[in-house]
Amino acid sequence: MFKQIFEMFKSDSLYEQALSECHEMLEIDREMFNESINALRTSDSAEIPIDIYAMDKKINSFERDVRRKVMTHLAISGSQDLGSGLILTSVVIDIERIGDYTKNIYDLAVSYPKKLNAGTFEDKLTTIEHNTKDYFNRTIDTFKSQDIDSARELMGNYKEEISEVSQSIVEGVISGKDDSLSASQAASVVLYSRYLKRIAAHSRNLISSIVNPFERIGYPE
Repeated sequence: MFKQIFEMFKSDSLYEQALSECHEMLEIDREMFNESINALRTSDSAEIPIDIYAMDKKINSFERDVRRKVMTHLAISGSQDLGSGLILTSVVIDIERIGDYTKNIYDLAVSYPKKLNAGTFEDKLTTIEHNTKDYFNRTIDTFKSQDIDSARELMGNYKEEISEVSQSIVEGVISGKDDSLSASQAASVVLYSRYLKRIAAHSRNLISSIVNPFERIGYPE
């Protein structure tokens, strides 16, 4: 659906600016995501070379600006562009939420400053970590190019490669399958697994806008 109105966005100055800001938000999300994971999984100090809180505020500012541009356009153009405006405002919410969850990962790294190891769940956690990174990076490329085939493939990969692995980790930790994990370690593993799942879920919502009408964004095609 979004692909059908993509060219219209590019032909209108306000929509073009709003779409460009969405792309910039995604690049900020990507940098925050990578640095947050490094802080949690490879560092014992949680120090990172960026100000993640300032970047989060910038994303929030972009979100408000996108809404403002869409509202201004609709006020001028009338109801014929209402569907496209609703899609764009829905998309920007998912992009902002991805930023929130990457900030949550960094907050977790600050609270658990040691390098996080998941014990017997390490292989699964590494798998979901790798899959979410790949999924998010491909989501950004797919959203920018509006590649329908890639969007359909990504929507099909989410459950098996990320959602089910995350659920397996959470259930395993809660059931006490690895009693060598400390309380803080177990809590951190569960939270991290859930944050990764939510980032992937919002990425899936984002790419669903390429193939679905507004009312089915976030759902199967």
